[in-house]
Parts: sequence; C-alpha cells; structure tokens
Amino acid sequence: MFITDIKRVIDQVSREKGIDAEVLITTLKEAIISAARKKIGPRADIEVHYNEKSGDVEVFHFKEVVEEVEYPDSELTLDDGYEYDPDCEIGDSLGIRIDTEEFGRIAAQSAKQVIIQKMREAERNAVYENFITKKGKILNGIVQRFDRGSVIVNLGQAEAVLRPRDQMPRENYKRGDRIRAYVLDVLEESKGAQIILSRTHPEFLVELFKTEVPEVAEGIVSLRGAARVPGLRAKVAVSSIDSDVDPVGACVGMKGNRVQSIVQELRGEKIDIVQWSPDIARFVCNALSPAEIARVIIDEDNNSMEVIVNDEYLSIAIGKGGQNVSLACEITGWHLEVTSEEEYSREVKAGYDSLMKLSDVRLSLAETLFKSGYASLLDILEASPEDLASVMDIAPEAAQAVIEESKQILDQEQLEQERLTLEHKEQERKELERQKQEKPEHDQEQEQAEAQINGQEEARAEDPVDLEEAGTGDDGQEEEKPEE
Repeated sequence: MFITDIKRVIDQVSREKGIDAEVLITTLKEAIISAARKKIGPRADIEVHYNEKSGDVEVFHFKEVVEEVEYPDSELTLDDGYEYDPDCEIGDSLGIRIDTEEFGRIAAQSAKQVIIQKMREAERNAVYENFITKKGKILNGIVQRFDRGSVIVNLGQAEAVLRPRDQMPRENYKRGDRIRAYVLDVLEESKGAQIILSRTHPEFLVELFKTEVPEVAEGIVSLRGAARVPGLRAKVAVSSIDSDVDPVGACVGMKGNRVQSIVQELRGEKIDIVQWSPDIARFVCNALSPAEIARVIIDEDNNSMEVIVNDEYLSIAIGKGGQNVSLACEITGWHLEVTSEEEYSREVKAGYDSLMKLSDVRLSLAETLFKSGYASLLDILEASPEDLASVMDIAPEAAQAVIEESKQILDQEQLEQERLTLEHKEQERKELERQKQEKPEHDQEQEQAEAQINGQEEARAEDPVDLEEAGTGDDGQEEEKPEE
C-alpha cells in the first residue's frame, strides 16, 4: 500500500484533530479512487473497501463483460472475463482486484494531496460544528494580533475576530491580554469557520447577568429586554416568577456587588435595572426612571406614547444626548415622546383653541375630541365621518358637516397667512428701495472725501523733499546748531 500503517494515521489524526474517523475513512476512499482513475482512466468504476480492524485496504476495478470492447477502462471481452470468473456472461460486471502499488509514485502523491486537503476540510468543518453550538455564549480568549483595526483573539482551537464596531469605546488592547466576548456569529467560509465576537451587543450584557446572577441562570429571574449605548449607559428589564424574589434586588446584589462586577467588565458602563410589567404604561414609567412621570397618553394604533413629566424632571427623562429616552424606547418597543407639563399645557390650550373655532364645539367637547386624538382642525379634516360621529355622538351626516367646516376654516387661515406673507414681502421691498435712495447721497459724500485725499497725495508727489536740503538754510549753508 502506498500509505503505510493507514489505520494508525487515521486513529492519530482523529484523536489529535478531533475529526470523526468515518470522515477520514471516506476521505481515504475518495483519494484512492482519484489516484486509481489517474492511472486507469476517468471512466473507471473503482470501489474501495477498508477494514477498520486491520487497516487493510482493498481496491476493485469493475468492468462490464461485452462482445466488443469500446472503452477499455470500463469494459472487457468475454474471454478476458473468464480469467477472473469462469462462469461470467455478457452483461456481467466483474470486480477485478488491483494492487495499489500499480498506481505509481505520481498517483500516490496525488492521493496524498487529496487526503491532506480532505483532512483540512474535515478539520475546518469540525471547528465550525464545535463553535456553532457556542453562538450566543460568552467565551474567553487571548489577544493574538491586530488586523486593520480588528482584534484577532485566540480561542484555543480557533481564532476569532473582534471588529472595530464590536469593540468598546476607549478600550485599548495589547497582545497577550485576556478578553471576554460574546459569540455574535459563526460563518462557514471556504477558508474555515469565521468566528465573530462582540463586546457591544446587548446580548453580551444579558449573558453577563446569567454568569453573575444565580437567579437568572436558574430561570427564576428573567431578562425581558436589554438596550445599550456601549461604554456609557444600558437598561435591563427584569421580572421574577417567584413572588418572594425581587428581580431588581437579585440583579443588583448585596451592596451592589453583582451589578458592579458587570459594570467593571463593561469599563464603567452605567446600568439601569428596571422592573418589567405587563402594564405597558407602568413599564414605560419604570423604564424612564429615575425621572418621575406625571401621566402618559397611549396611542396603540401607532404604538407610541406621549409621556408628560414635571418640568424639573424633563432633562432627566430625556437623558444626556437623549440616552435615557432612547434606551427606554428600545427595551419597551414603543415610540416615546417626552414633554414637560408646561409644554403639554401649551399644546392642550392650542388644541382647544383650534377645535373651539368650530361653531358647535365648546370646551367640554373640545376636551373629549382632544383626548380622542383630535388635537387640531387638521386632525378633524383627516378623520372619517363615522369615527368622528362616534366621538362627538352625532350622526355621520353632521360629522361630515363638521369636517367641511374644518376645511373652510383652514382654507381661510391659509389665505390669511398668504396675505400676511405678501404684506411682509411688500414691506421688505419698500425698505430696500428706501435704502437705495439714501445710498447715492452717502456715496457722493464718500467720493468727495476720497477725491480730497487723492488730491493731497498727488500734491506731495509733485513736490518731493530732498533729504540733503532738509538740514540747510535758504543760502545753502548749514544751520548753526545751538550750543549745548
């Protein structure tokens, strides 16, 4: 056999590389078939038998018995067939055992290359199958090197990449640093499995809580959602299936030791742990903590809420750079608009004033319309007669009349606005004309002043001063210097 002690090789590679022995045996058979066809011909029907106990390999070349041979690598005559099977007949397929040494040195080298290639493919597949099960988990590794901003991390059996966008802000790495990261994805590529890590993904925070909080790992406390501004702030919504277990307290830990270990891992990222609630209004109020909420107005059709807070809590509710409200939107899944009570009062007054322009709308009805989502005449105009009739408790025909009246009022307001715009433009035009009329007088005075200055400069140019004569009298003699 051109590969000596093949059983030992297969057992060793399977043990050291973690590759299934069956995969290696299949690879061996394919390599031998490839080598045999290079020697015999591409149409040759080759079959390989491998004895797993002894490691012996038998190779058979199958040929069809025919009256006249057209393809020598797959056919033989009846007379030739008698040499292998005296009872053969036309149409039979005979398996002729062949010596692998006949493949020759070139065929053996080709088989070796195929085996090496297949082993590498099998090894890559083994790495992929191993790490695909770790997707969504946290792994420990060592910083190996750097590549165009990415950090290459050694995970032992394979290397992984931590891309720039998956790195924490202001976090610097050095070769040899130990690192924990979340397995974001495992991609199967021609060069092998590509393992993508992340330290910025919200699920990294979730997995850290599973590691640090036993109640989370045991399923008593559930993490209902997580949102992050990596390195700055995060929010986690939690609930408990056990009424005796406070989910927020369990995650914070005694003297904050549990959450602080996570904060340290995230390089000081501030973490808000909020109580989840099936009541979406209560959940939103919890999510916007530490701000105190005065009221919420829910718009289920648009999955949005208007959140009204006391004036002194407006900046707290919004947060630095909008972080607090943005994270609250993310973990609740609702669009939140935060407004101060003062601003909301102005909006309500403006809405009431707009609605009360309608002839049959008084304050009480304006309040009803406003609370039903009709905050202006434009909302009335866009409403359907049936919906508006239901809110106003009138007939659809009467509601249609209200809609038409809204259109008339809005049209009048638009005409008035256009009139004011034209008046403003006319005033600007007159002001420009006035400035143009005053400008010639100003320009004439300026030209006279410039002419006077130019005349003085020309006079000086025509009467130059001789520096040598500057120190003599009229007679050309030097003036006497006064005695000291």
